[in-house]
Amino acid sequence: MKNNRSAEVDKFMEELPADIKELAEKLRYIIHEADDNLKEEIKWRKPCFSKGGTDICYLQTAKKHVNLGFYFGASLQDEGNLLEGEGKKMRHIRVRKPEEIQPDKFTALIQEAIAYKS
Repeated sequence: MKNNRSAEVDKFMEELPADIKELAEKLRYIIHEADDNLKEEIKWRKPCFSKGGTDICYLQTAKKHVNLGFYFGASLQDEGNLLEGEGKKMRHIRVRKPEEIQPDKFTALIQEAIAYKS
């Protein structure tokens, strides 16, 4: 994995409660493993990941979960039926505990989202 980590996202992560930080860091790792050319930055007060100037996915933290969100999630196949939400475009996966993280399925969705916007 290339080191595409940004200092501003590192700072964001450091300020999270330990349980939420653990989830967010695991998801962040999966995102970078899915495509090591993704750029990360803080946008709209959350870590966002983009490629070629197009927003692909984000992490939204809450008190008891972390959402792995997709800006164009409504357009994804989502064969694992993991995505939640009913907006016109955006969808997310709500992760409450480490056991809910499915690296292979999450990676497939991230790569599908990148391919969709390429």
